[in-house]
This record gives sequence, C-alpha cells and structure tokens, in this order.
Amino acid sequence: MPDTSRTPHMAHEIQVPPEVRALSTLSRIDYQNAVLVDTDTRPDSALQRTAEQWARAALEDAPAEIRRTLTQQWTARFGLQLEPAHSDRHVLGWPIRRSAPDHALLGTASDNGLQAELLIQCRPDALLFASFIQHDTDDARARWTEAEHLHAPAMCRLLDDAIGRATPA
Repeated sequence: MPDTSRTPHMAHEIQVPPEVRALSTLSRIDYQNAVLVDTDTRPDSALQRTAEQWARAALEDAPAEIRRTLTQQWTARFGLQLEPAHSDRHVLGWPIRRSAPDHALLGTASDNGLQAELLIQCRPDALLFASFIQHDTDDARARWTEAEHLHAPAMCRLLDDAIGRATPA
C-alpha cells in the first residue's frame, strides 16, 4: 500500500482517486499509481501553468541525463513507441491523448503488449502525477514487474524537480 503520509512540499505517493482513474483511456488497468505534491505555499505566479506545461516541465525540462535514461528505459526495456521528443503533439516522445487546462493525458504502447498512460492534473493546491499500465501479454507483465519498484520514486523525483525549477528557493 502506498505511503499516504504527507511531507510538505515533497511529492509523495497516494492512492489513485477514482475521478483520476476515470480519465484513463485504457480498457483495463493492471497497474496504477499517483504521486502528489502540495503547492499551497508556493508563489502563485510560478505555478500558473496548464497541465500540459507541467508535463513538459517534469519530463522535457529534466536534466539531459535523466531524459536520456527515461527514453532509453521506455524504449529498450518496455518497447514503448515514442515519437519526436520535442513537438506540439508529444511530450518527450509521448503522444498527447488529451490536453485541458487542468489535466493532460499522455499515452503510448509497445509491440510486446504494454500500454501506458501518464496523467498530470492541476489541482487548486496541489499537482498530481499518475500512471496507468495495461499488460496484454505475459512478456509485458514480466518486463513491468522487473521495474515496477523504481516507478513511484522516479515519478516523485520528476515532480519535485519540476516544482523546484518553477519556484525560487
């Protein structure tokens, strides 16, 4: 079970709220997680971004080494099909399935039966980052199981770093 303790200004794992899960377009969700960071004491001007802008801040604005590691893992380990890294319709290679001011849904699939979605949701006093995975094959399930323990900590770091870059110390 995810740790639901709240550390101010640090992303932490939470249960995926039903209304967030409902934003997924996958036909079945075999794995889900969400991380949340409170933003209520951050300067408002620094945080006034759309969800798509936050997705870009978390993924595309990450340091080059982190971006390379992410894309290498997504493609080599999971076989996810990524598009051009920098374009209006993709975020670090992930096609944008839906973009609204309060949430952005990114999604892609692999040739080996793994379907994945990333969701960023802007809330009044927080920012939420969720992921949804569907395994259509035993190979996809095995590949995901090997890396699952790394996923939530990586999401926390990406969200914390994005918030840190957006706000003065």
